[in-house]
Amino acid sequence: MPTTLDVLQAQVMNLSKEDRSRLLELLVASLDVDAKAEKEWDQLAAQRETELESGTVVGISLEEAMTLLRTRFPG
Repeated sequence: MPTTLDVLQAQVMNLSKEDRSRLLELLVASLDVDAKAEKEWDQLAAQRETELESGTVVGISLEEAMTLLRTRFPG
């Protein structure tokens, strides 16, 4: 009798290419979960949002940010 993994693999191979691609993205993302890092990113995002809302910092456009990054990291 096939193992659960064998059955699952057969089912996955019957999915469309797009669905298999999406499933792959979800599986890889599930392996990359680092609770501590996620918490720190959430805290940083909240801090940045507070700074923007309070006027402590001023946002720039995406185009300006990309120009700055390309200047700093050419190539």
